[in-house]
Amino acid sequence: MRALLLENIHPDGASALERAGFAVESLDRALEGDELRDRLQGVHLLGIRSKSQVSSAHLEAADSLLAVGAFCIGTDQIDHAAAADLGIAVFNAPYSNTRSVVELALAEIIALTRGLAEKNQMMHDGVWDKSAAGAHEVRGRNLGIVGYGNIGAQLSVLAEALGMNVYFYDAVDKLALGNARRCSSLNELLTVSDVVTLHVDGRKGNAGLFGRAQFAAMKQGAVFLNLSRGFVIDTACLREFLDSGHLAGAAVDVFPVEPSSRGEEFRNELRGLPNVILTPHIGGSTLEAQQDIGRFVAGKLIDFVADGSTVLSVNLPPLSLPEHGGTHRLAHLHHNVPGVLAAINSVLADHGVNVEGQLLGTRGDSGYVLTDIGVDYPDEVLEQLRRLPETVRLRVLY
Repeated sequence: MRALLLENIHPDGASALERAGFAVESLDRALEGDELRDRLQGVHLLGIRSKSQVSSAHLEAADSLLAVGAFCIGTDQIDHAAAADLGIAVFNAPYSNTRSVVELALAEIIALTRGLAEKNQMMHDGVWDKSAAGAHEVRGRNLGIVGYGNIGAQLSVLAEALGMNVYFYDAVDKLALGNARRCSSLNELLTVSDVVTLHVDGRKGNAGLFGRAQFAAMKQGAVFLNLSRGFVIDTACLREFLDSGHLAGAAVDVFPVEPSSRGEEFRNELRGLPNVILTPHIGGSTLEAQQDIGRFVAGKLIDFVADGSTVLSVNLPPLSLPEHGGTHRLAHLHHNVPGVLAAINSVLADHGVNVEGQLLGTRGDSGYVLTDIGVDYPDEVLEQLRRLPETVRLRVLY
């Protein structure tokens, strides 16, 4: 079986797949359009990061694809629904780089609050300015976190340990950690915060979340961070508020348009501002995070191929059936309509096939059944299961 890994995925991911018996091809860049479609022929596992856009057309053209692994947090670059309709599982690493993103956010909060970017540039220009004007401790200042998921919550805990007063806003009701205070609206958070940092996910509803009205609602002299998704803010509008002095500084790690490979020119309205820290989408780019992501996602892909496990899949029902010795395992992905399990078991019963273990799960329009059966069964069993009108994909795992 073949695996194609794009965008410089950590070697530990490739090594894990090779040990599991896969022939692995690794590239250090993203693939797009027709090139990606053509390279997917004969590929069983695809590994990407944030640049490669995997559309329904790519998935439909892939003749052997079983699963896609996003070696990162976000998966909005993959068409989840189309993948599920084709029986292709999608996995990611929802926790592996959390600490790395949080540490970058903390470093940038301190750097912005102390004006380190400007001081650094002045020193390189030969200017000695020891003034404390505009420099503050983070202790006692108000941090506003927009998005209280894995990253936002961990940032909350560490920022409070530094003495910051933490406020957060999330569209979903979340438990406040420590002394963090939940705001009832985004505007409430903006008006009270000295530092505002975004940690929202990549759902389409978050596009344009931050624009003129939100920047205007922020406190005079506040600083702004975006380490979530590039499309959630209006960068041209952010520049206006930085130029006017309404905002004291900003740090941005993600952008609406990003270069597809190392060395390509980066173009953005925020270039050239001395009070802005720009980083090339490196929130999760530490050796520790990338190594853990490589191992974690590769493990999920291997488990799915080997025993049908879909635990932490983002588009299929999450199932894990303990192995029953001396059996064969069937993985049946189907359209989620009533009566499919009964139909599967009816086929098995008609051929005298005993069920040793079975687990069913549903998610949206998809249903998924793992069934362990006796080792002796006629080929007609598989043909009849494939011919069920609800069947999307049937695999015999062992």
